Amino acid sequence: MLFFANFTVVILALLGFSLANYIRVTKKTPGTLLCPLEGSCDAVVTSQFSKIAGISVETLGMAYYGLTFVTYLLFILSPTILPGASSYIMLGVGATAFLFSIYLTAVQSVLLKHWCTWCLCSAGISTIIFLIVLYSSNHKALELLETIFGKFSLF
Repeated sequence: MLFFANFTVVILALLGFSLANYIRVTKKTPGTLLCPLEGSCDAVVTSQFSKIAGISVETLGMAYYGLTFVTYLLFILSPTILPGASSYIMLGVGATAFLFSIYLTAVQSVLLKHWCTWCLCSAGISTIIFLIVLYSSNHKALELLETIFGKFSLF
């Protein structure tokens, strides 16, 4: 089961990297970025929200997907090469990417009022990766949170 989860994450990370790179390359060429579902991709990827601290969002996406690809490929090829904490680190990285995708989707909806199909695809890939990593962690992440914050109850 773990091999299948890691393999799926590798494939999704490669897909996400390719998508982010496609946006990066297309932005640098003359013309507009075409949206497959009649969205406004160009308006989104060239907006004031397309950079964080001077770094383009697609470059950040490429860094995330590249790190995820390499890490999970190493998990597959040599499970003992990385320290045990690396799975928790990648869970944190995945959670950050997931939350960042939610933020960027909210920006499209609320502030820009334009949708980028490619950006939504990337957000979907990021979400699926996070859910796979969370599920395949065998609830160790919840145990870690309980250790850090103590046991909590909603009732």
